[in-house]
Amino acid sequence: MKIVLTGSLGRIGKPLTKSLVKIGHSVTVISSKTDRQKEIETLGAKAAIGSMQDVDFLSTTFKDADVVYLMIAWDAIGNIFDKNIDFPTEFSKIASKYKQAVKQAGVKKVVHLSSVGAHTNQGIGSLSVYNGVEDIMNQLPTDVSIKFMRPVAFYPNLFRFMESIKTNGAIMQSYGGDKKEPWVSPLDIADAIVEEMEKPFDGRNSRYIASDEVSPNEVATILGEAIGNPDLKWQTVPAEELLRGVLASGMNEWVAKGFIEMQAAQGSGILYEDFYKNKPDLGKVKMTDFVKEFAAVYKQ
Repeated sequence: MKIVLTGSLGRIGKPLTKSLVKIGHSVTVISSKTDRQKEIETLGAKAAIGSMQDVDFLSTTFKDADVVYLMIAWDAIGNIFDKNIDFPTEFSKIASKYKQAVKQAGVKKVVHLSSVGAHTNQGIGSLSVYNGVEDIMNQLPTDVSIKFMRPVAFYPNLFRFMESIKTNGAIMQSYGGDKKEPWVSPLDIADAIVEEMEKPFDGRNSRYIASDEVSPNEVATILGEAIGNPDLKWQTVPAEELLRGVLASGMNEWVAKGFIEMQAAQGSGILYEDFYKNKPDLGKVKMTDFVKEFAAVYKQ
């Protein structure tokens, strides 16, 4: 098949590109960075260098594709410490441009990277943007089949805890405890996308993706053992205190408030209600596998 991928060669895009090329598909990778072209071509794919904001570029690149993979990266929109960015508006703008480009190009099969929480726009904080993006994509003509991929929290998100571990000797969040929650490896996300691309497309559907279920306290134990700090704890602090801290660090106010609300949804379980109604088989990469990567970076 002829497959076009957005998202360049990120944590999902690179293994996804490798897998699709390996099994014989013709792959084009869209990137906004010219310095990515050589790396993309080295993997056996074609590079298309341009902007997600350019509908004509997107539609030309999508033309004649059997499947198009769409994603919106937060860092492609801007820095979460930029106080002037309206993230919900920017997500909607890019989704609208994707919708227009898919329609102009005549694409009939789309795989869209969404997120856990996309089933609602209430009470889940910053993840609510994905509900809005799915709504926009669902405005495409009914003959366009869409598979919404809804991964849970990425293992690499744990790198955000590194500074707190080194500074405070603890992971400090506004929720915690022994209740398990799902985590996912980007490698398992890539595998799930490949699997869905090769299956028949029919209408609109969603698929959750997870690799492991680990509680906050278990995360601290596993990370602590990996970095040689067996006393590492996951420490719960009041939401108001955590919010003051992230705002003081200069974080965009909408992102900061959304982050705190998302943590409340994690702690209450609201975030995962639809996930557990449609729970997938867990992937291959477990938390104990990922922490080896975490430990290597931590010790550098």
